[in-house]
Amino acid sequence: MKRIKKNDLLPWFTDDHRTLPASYKRSCEKFFKSLKQQAKSRKLQASSFKLDKERIKDYIGYMLKKELQKIVGGLSKPSKMPGPAYNIPAAACITGSKLVNVKGSVCEGCYALKGRYRFPNVKEALNRRLKALQHPGWVDAMIQLIKPHKEFRWHDSGDIQSLDHLKNIFKVCEGTPDTSHWIPTREAQILKQVKPEDVPKNLIIRFSSHMINQGPVSFWPWTSTVKTDGQHSCPSDQQNNECRDCRACWNRDIKNISYGKH
Repeated sequence: MKRIKKNDLLPWFTDDHRTLPASYKRSCEKFFKSLKQQAKSRKLQASSFKLDKERIKDYIGYMLKKELQKIVGGLSKPSKMPGPAYNIPAAACITGSKLVNVKGSVCEGCYALKGRYRFPNVKEALNRRLKALQHPGWVDAMIQLIKPHKEFRWHDSGDIQSLDHLKNIFKVCEGTPDTSHWIPTREAQILKQVKPEDVPKNLIIRFSSHMINQGPVSFWPWTSTVKTDGQHSCPSDQQNNECRDCRACWNRDIKNISYGKH
């Protein structure tokens, strides 16, 4: 029989209850019974060992931060950004994994395929987050983790994986109305399946042009480009590669952001 740390609720939601120690199950049942008495409006029932989306949603608000991080694989902390981010392997990019082999493309020499991104612990974390996208509690856990932050960046490494993935991100944004979200993407075939008016108001999706010195695309209202003439609008290369007080990427009134080549 496995040993479980005291006050660790995660196995209650993720493991087969038939494998859990009897003392642990009694302790959890007592805990949830007390919650039910405190909040009768919540459906705090957990008699089945099967993982259930509604059950996760009911209990997610009571989880510790470290338990939420286990569900989503943790958030990343890019030094450039004013807040946390969520990244997955660049190798999993649908379009980027092809562009990386195209000379003159923005993805050629991708920064997320070299440097610290190749460290074993970083690669493990990226793959853990990619796998976590399938967890039924991912949306609700992400909401709880993001709520305290004013700005959030999606995919400083990696990109949107599917329409379902994008719709789940929409749900996270809707659940964190006081947070400004930004997603850069090159996944045109996924983005073309949604309308700009369907995007939550606190989220900006910028479609990134594929080639260096290419102009912005016309099918999407918010874009980003990469330039080599020194006339780019992103100021980070003038301020230690940091955003500092700039929030242009999150600003819907700014239609295109141009970056200098990394």
